[in-house]
Amino acid sequence: MTLSRLASRLRLPLGFVVGALYIAFARPSDATLAVGAGVALAGVLVRAWAAGHIMKNDKLATTGPYAHTRNPLYFGSFLIACGFAIAAHWALLIFVFVFWLLIYGPTIARERTKIMAMFPDSYPEFERQVPPFFPRFLPWRGGGEGAAFSPALYMRHGEWRAALGYLGTMTWLVLRLRGVV
Repeated sequence: MTLSRLASRLRLPLGFVVGALYIAFARPSDATLAVGAGVALAGVLVRAWAAGHIMKNDKLATTGPYAHTRNPLYFGSFLIACGFAIAAHWALLIFVFVFWLLIYGPTIARERTKIMAMFPDSYPEFERQVPPFFPRFLPWRGGGEGAAFSPALYMRHGEWRAALGYLGTMTWLVLRLRGVV
C-alpha cells in the first residue's frame, strides 16, 4: 500500500480519534478561545465558499476560492484545525502542521494525479497559475466562466455539517471554559 493510500484511509479515522481526545482534554482560556474561534470560523467560511463552487468529477472548479488555491476545502479544514488548536493551546499547532504534512500532503498529491487525468486540457494551466494549498492573494482570472456561488451545491455537498461541528465544538469549549463541563 502506498503512503498516499494509507494517508487517505487513515485521514478520517485519525481525525475522529484526535477530535475525541481534543474534546476530552482541551482547556481554553478567554484569549485562546477568541482567537481560535475566529481562525476556525474563517475555515468554515472557506469550506462553505468552496462547496458552493465545486461540481465534483464533472467540471474543473476554477472560480471562487478555486481561483486562489487548488485545494480550498483542505485549506479550510486546515484553518479549522488550526483554530481549534489555538483555542486549546497554541502548542497544538505543531501537531496540526505535522498531521497535515503526513496525512493531507500525500492525499493532495494523489488527488492531483486523478484530477489531471480527468481534465488533461485545462488542468495544466490551472496548476501553473494557482498554488496547491496556501492561497494566492489575487484570484486567477484565466479559468472558468466565473460561475457564481450556488447555495444548492453547498447543501448538496453537506457542508452545513462543518458549520454545525464548529458551533458544537465552540459551545463545548465555552462550557468547558466556564466550568460547566
